[in-house]
Amino acid sequence: MKKIEAIVKPFKLDEVKEALSKIGVSGLTVFEVKGFGRQKGHTELYRGAEYVVDFLPKIKLEFIINDEILEEVIETIKSSAHTGKIGDGKIFVSNIEEIIRIRTGEKNSDAI
Repeated sequence: MKKIEAIVKPFKLDEVKEALSKIGVSGLTVFEVKGFGRQKGHTELYRGAEYVVDFLPKIKLEFIINDEILEEVIETIKSSAHTGKIGDGKIFVSNIEEIIRIRTGEKNSDAI
């Protein structure tokens, strides 16, 4: 099993969620986060004063999948989150040793 963490632009959330749903991803957790990478933020003008926005709003998705669909999930996220501009995001893949559903006690693939 793999844990996928994907950081995407906020306006791409619905598109990514729908694309993942079509390929069988049954659940995910969404976080509103802020951060920066190569973008390094930007400057804005407010009432004539210039100020720097260091941290940009992003969306973080987390979910667990079976190993068999890993490549399909990665390609789905890449294609649905892609704008071609700086700040499109990142995908992180981690191994998961065990999952336990608290309500039923189901384990691993049965608990996804």
